[in-house]
Amino acid sequence: MISRRTLLQGTAATGAILSAPVVLKASDALASSGQVNVFAWGDYIQQNQIDKFEKDTGIKINLSTYGSNDEAEQKLKAAGGKGFDVIFPSVTNGPNYYPDNLLQPLDEAKLPNMSNLIASMVNDSVKLGGTYRGKRMLLPFNWGTEAITFDSSVFALSDSDVSYGSLFAADAVGKSAFRQKSVIMGVGLYLDATGEMKSNRMLDVYKSEEDARRVWDACAKFIIGNKDKIAAFWNNATEAENAFTQAGAAIGQTWDTTGLLLNRGDAKWKYRMPKEGGITWMDSVGIPSGAENLEQGYAFINALMTPEFGGLLSANTGYNSAVAGASDFAGDDYKKQFAETYNADNLANLWWWQADTPWFAPLRQEYVDKITNS
Repeated sequence: MISRRTLLQGTAATGAILSAPVVLKASDALASSGQVNVFAWGDYIQQNQIDKFEKDTGIKINLSTYGSNDEAEQKLKAAGGKGFDVIFPSVTNGPNYYPDNLLQPLDEAKLPNMSNLIASMVNDSVKLGGTYRGKRMLLPFNWGTEAITFDSSVFALSDSDVSYGSLFAADAVGKSAFRQKSVIMGVGLYLDATGEMKSNRMLDVYKSEEDARRVWDACAKFIIGNKDKIAAFWNNATEAENAFTQAGAAIGQTWDTTGLLLNRGDAKWKYRMPKEGGITWMDSVGIPSGAENLEQGYAFINALMTPEFGGLLSANTGYNSAVAGASDFAGDDYKKQFAETYNADNLANLWWWQADTPWFAPLRQEYVDKITNS
């Protein structure tokens, strides 16, 4: 869906940005206070970004964090869409927010820096769940992958040999870590590639509940049959890092930030795309329906859509910004790691999460529980 050229344009230096970034100051905001309540993934908004935004605009950031899409959805639903001015759902989770009126349509007239986003990502986000009833609800914020992190001093894997199946190899006993809700996708891609269980490259789990059960039954059976390989489960970035630094894992299916930050500390850690294709996600930014500091929320989103803020995100986390030219501000570590991790072939082979179907999340949780408790 999203082309190799799209991703390369989004991360390579692109030269001049077509439109000059607009900075909105507190004095420009019409709402009642000079603050914005931000609800974000735990590592998305860090102190260097907070300092820059508050200095540039005079608007104070009140930051709350979450570790999973489920946590964000549940908290916003419990509050009836109130309590926060900006939130960062994965774009594929948008359909979970819309029926309960938890998000409001975005006023693009208040987002002049939207023109800095990679245009093809804006367009493709529509197919992934970013609109509802013809209205733009979410805009791309960043993208990243879930692939294989491993200790190269323990596993002598060439880049071409890395596979989701590597997590369950004979020499991985007690050394694997993964998130249950996504390992069933990685294992499915592995079983599909080896011909053990055909799933139309895991798109069948979105086709019908019956197809999803057929596919996930096979995935769960494989994982449970290899439970001696498991060192730890993880559900957020902190738990993923701890799986390797505290629980003894030497290989795992992780988000890019885990593998790339471990690599920055010790070159023995590598983060590589499996031959079945890296699982790829797009996270987005939106405004809850009950936002109280609306103009400040728009000011914050406009700041996020500048190359400077996009570069800070990538430098802090290793995630890839959806802002064109952000890599010019991301530092040498980010550029080096991107070149080591991605190439033309594996960018063309990425597997993208699709928009959630009504049965997807509850049925997936059923299999997560089965894997966890077996």
